[in-house]
Amino acid sequence: MHQDWFWGAVGGLMIGAAAALYLLANGRVLGASGILGGLIDRSGRNSTAERLSFLAGLIAIPPLLVPLYAVVDTHVTSNPVLLIVAGLLVGIGTRLANGCTSGHGVCGMSRFSLRGFVATVFYLLGGGLMLVLARHVLEVI
Repeated sequence: MHQDWFWGAVGGLMIGAAAALYLLANGRVLGASGILGGLIDRSGRNSTAERLSFLAGLIAIPPLLVPLYAVVDTHVTSNPVLLIVAGLLVGIGTRLANGCTSGHGVCGMSRFSLRGFVATVFYLLGGGLMLVLARHVLEVI
């Protein structure tokens, strides 16, 4: 039986546990874009070490998990222009929504935040529309 669902569930539990621990320890919602944004615009000067630790974990953990996988297939395109455009669109959407899926989707929805639910619905709709556009109309993926 194909086990991708299992690793998705494990990842979801890890994100949820990290968000709960972050909220419990700091009294703040865990939003990856806010953590990174606070480093870039220097609004998070009082928590720089905490923010850098979080980002270091995001970078360091995936390579540590490689031994658990025989083959890693992310289905990422090899087109660098497409990757750059996709990254810019995600960044613009994150700024427009004043947060990312970890902040709105994981933390906002778990706290029954109307803003979190609305942002998450629009993230999903926007992602679905871009997939249809890129795959079926533009045929770039």
